[in-house]
Amino acid sequence: MDTTTNDVAAVANRLVELCRTGEYDQAQQELYAEDAVSIEGTGQDAGSITRGMAAIREKGKQWADNLVEVHGGSVSDPVIADGWFSVAMGLDATYKDMGRVAMKEIAVYQVRDGKITHEQFFYNTDKS
Repeated sequence: MDTTTNDVAAVANRLVELCRTGEYDQAQQELYAEDAVSIEGTGQDAGSITRGMAAIREKGKQWADNLVEVHGGSVSDPVIADGWFSVAMGLDATYKDMGRVAMKEIAVYQVRDGKITHEQFFYNTDKS
C-alpha cells in the first residue's frame, strides 16, 4: 500500500501534537511501525542506529531516566515531501550527566503505510 501525502500529513500533524504536549510514549505506540529505525545523526551517540520498537523504547527510557527537569521546548509545524516530513525541535533541559543543556535539532521521518518507519536526528553539540 502506498503512502499518500495526506497520510504523511496526518501522521506528521499527530506527531507534532503529541510532542508539543510531551507525550512521546503515546507517539511511539500510536504512530511507529514495529520495525522502525532510529538514527542519531551527530552528537554523543554519533551515527548510532537503533532498530525495532523494543530497542527504540529502551533508548527513550534511558533518555527519560537521565532527565532531571525540562525548562522549555518547541516543535515546529511539519514540512512534508513525498513520504517524508521534518520538524525543528528545541529542548532546554537539565540532565543528570550533562547539567542544563539547550539544544535544537532537525528531525526527519519516513512514513509508509500510515506508520513512521524511520527517524533521524541532526544537531550540533559544540557550544561555540
